Amino acid sequence: MKVLLVEDDAIISEGLQYSLRQEGYEVAAAATQKEALALIQSERVWDFCLLDVMLPDGDGFVLCREIRKNSQTPILFITACDDEVHTVMALEQGADDYITKPFRIRELMARMKAILRRTGQKERMDSAVSIVGRNQVNLQTGKIYCGNEEVILTAMEYKLLLIFLNHRGQTLTRQQILNNIWDDVGDYVNDNTLSVYIKRLRKKLGDSPEGQIIKTVRGTGYRMEK
Repeated sequence: MKVLLVEDDAIISEGLQYSLRQEGYEVAAAATQKEALALIQSERVWDFCLLDVMLPDGDGFVLCREIRKNSQTPILFITACDDEVHTVMALEQGADDYITKPFRIRELMARMKAILRRTGQKERMDSAVSIVGRNQVNLQTGKIYCGNEEVILTAMEYKLLLIFLNHRGQTLTRQQILNNIWDDVGDYVNDNTLSVYIKRLRKKLGDSPEGQIIKTVRGTGYRMEK
């Protein structure tokens, strides 16, 4: 799960990054509004956002509004201001919750997990077995079966499948997919190569030429239906 962390206090940011990674999250951090906007607008897919309210060159409310233009990604505000005005502003901007500094890491993690349960994302991403067409995908073992026959995917094909599973029902641009493959695998994949990988993945999953499992959204990208 990819987490965007926006926090200008270096000590707090480093501590949060360490704790989040210990819990299995992938973290990208920004210390300013400008840095955060660049990450938000980069077409990378975020599963959770932690936003500080006060930043050196702006505030987290601007970032929240930018995220909410195109996404319902869960947002938790981190604020040093424990007053009603900031709380109401955070919630009115579309935040799911807020936490006041100083806070305990366990409390932050508990709030994140509660938001994920409430929004349905944790169940979607952590389910042991997902059904894709006539295939059963075991996310714990990484094995895929169609009936009694195992479906063998390459590492890149399996990574693509996970991207689609984690964002079922969401149209992903080709650039979003490329960015996520590059970030997590470290291999260079260009636009033409992506088309080849998706074609192979469709074939192995028993998808139709029309793309009933992985649909092509003309002029945009791809979508795996829920």
